[in-house]
Amino acid sequence: MSDGDTIVQRPWGSYFKLYQESGVWVKRVEVNAGQRLSLQRHYKRSEKWIVVQGKGMAVLDGKDIPLEKGSVLDIPVETDHRIGNSGEEKLIFIEVACGEYLGEDDIIRVQDDYAR
Repeated sequence: MSDGDTIVQRPWGSYFKLYQESGVWVKRVEVNAGQRLSLQRHYKRSEKWIVVQGKGMAVLDGKDIPLEKGSVLDIPVETDHRIGNSGEEKLIFIEVACGEYLGEDDIIRVQDDYAR
């Protein structure tokens, strides 16, 4: 099974890849209450996050950005970023990644609550 066939579990929640073709993917990401993704950057892709449920706090190059249903955040290439769930229900967002290379090894973790 590939990522596109299953839910991928992570310590902070899970994601499901909805669509992928050369240079773009679309994921549905769920972040559990009180959890957050690693502070990370990518050298080969940009991302756009669209919040569809819940509340969150994003960090974009050191700036805190509150997010809620309907919020859209653009994350340029080489920008430190993370998102955390600041509410009591699941935070769900759609991630659209675009770039010349979309491999998981293009994740540079600057800080990670789960020591990955």
